[in-house]
Formats: sequence, C-alpha cells, structure tokens
Amino acid sequence: MIIVKSIDQWIGIFKDYQKNEQSVGLVPTMGALHRGHMSLIERSVKENEITAATIFVNPTQFNNPDDLTSYPVTWDEDVVLLENAGVDYLLYPSYKDVYRDNYRYKVVETEYSNDLCGSARPGHFDGVLTVVMKLLNITRATKAYFGEKDWQQYQLIKGMTEAFFIDTEIISCPLIREESGLALSSRNKRLTEEHKMIAPLFYKTISSGSNIEQMKKELTECGFVIDYLKIKDSRIFGAVFLGEVRLIDNVSI
Repeated sequence: MIIVKSIDQWIGIFKDYQKNEQSVGLVPTMGALHRGHMSLIERSVKENEITAATIFVNPTQFNNPDDLTSYPVTWDEDVVLLENAGVDYLLYPSYKDVYRDNYRYKVVETEYSNDLCGSARPGHFDGVLTVVMKLLNITRATKAYFGEKDWQQYQLIKGMTEAFFIDTEIISCPLIREESGLALSSRNKRLTEEHKMIAPLFYKTISSGSNIEQMKKELTECGFVIDYLKIKDSRIFGAVFLGEVRLIDNVSI
C-alpha cells in the first residue's frame, strides 16, 4: 500500500488509471477503523481493479469542537488493517491541502439535510458534502462506498452526485453490528464500561416494534438522553447520548 499525503500527487497517480480505464473504488474514512469500515474495503477490493482509502478527520463537519478534539485516532492500527485488506493507496492529507480556500466554498443541500442529524447538528452535512465532493473530484473514482448506518449521509451524497453530474457510482453497504446488536462506530471506543453494557439497548428498543413514544420512554428509563427518534421513509431513525458519546442507528420498518 502506498501512502500519499499530497493531493497534487494523488491526482497525478489517478490520471494514469483514468487513461487506462481501470476501475477505482474509493472508501473515505476518518480513521479509527472497525469491521464496518473493513466491509466497505472488502467490497471495493472485490469489485475494482484499484482500491483507494482516505483518512481525514474533517473538521468542517463537527459542529461541536469538543467532539472533534476527542475523536479517536488509531493511525498505526488503521494502516495495518488497510494494508492487510488489499488497499492500494491511502490518502492522508492535511487540512490546508484539502481546504486551500479555507472553506470559503461549500456544498449545501437545502431540504433533506435539515432533518434528523441535520437539524441536530447545524452545518454538519455542509461539511460532509463538501469534503466528499472534493474527494470524488480528485480521485474520479468509478465507485465510492458508504455504510447504511449513516443512511441520511448516504442519501445526501448520492443525491449530490446526481445533481452535479458526478460520474461516480455511490454504493451503499449493509450496517455492521456487534454481537450485542450495537451498530459499529468509531465513537464506541469512547463509551465507559458501564455505558457499553447499556448501549445495545438502543438497537433492541428501536427494533422492538413499539410505537415511538413508548420507545422514547424505554430509552430514557435506561439512561439514554434522546436527541431525536423519528419515522421517515419507512425507517426508524434515532440519535441518543450516553454520557458525552452520541450514537446513531436506523432500522427498516
């Protein structure tokens, strides 16, 4: 695996693959990798001639500075995982390289991004869409892979590529869970031992078939602080806090 820190170098590398019409799969990440991320990598390796991953903790999508500061960093472990999984290139850029404009220009969606996580985290999806647009533009990937845990994010990215005629197929991959049912997330690393025991009740509750008000009551009694719990597009979406850790999940009805 080749680690590239310069975006200009990265663009030069992928121009050759474009000329040769070789398929390129892209898996954007913020590091702190887990089995959910690796399922995206495995699919990309299977479906493309070249697989590229990125590790970039994108500050523009954090509406809470404390959340950015406390985001877990596991660089050495991440590199080993990606290399063993067959990733060909890893982009690890600096903020100044990604945001040469210092975030003066941004991508804004005006409807769906205002609901669910968008309403709870103002500006979050502006940052997500902007950085993904940049990564798709510099890679010109054939396919890009995103997990269904972030269902709203996946739908917004897919909509963005269609709206701006970006020639990258956006692939959704199934949500991966721990044996307990808890959706895998890099933020799970920040849960206390006590909260790790409680956290699986989030999925158990939203998949129970109860009505929304009953779910809210049960989650509150278990110690969760509810950010939102809502039915939309034949799915139940939820975001909760355990201590300072925010967990999201969704299930199909």
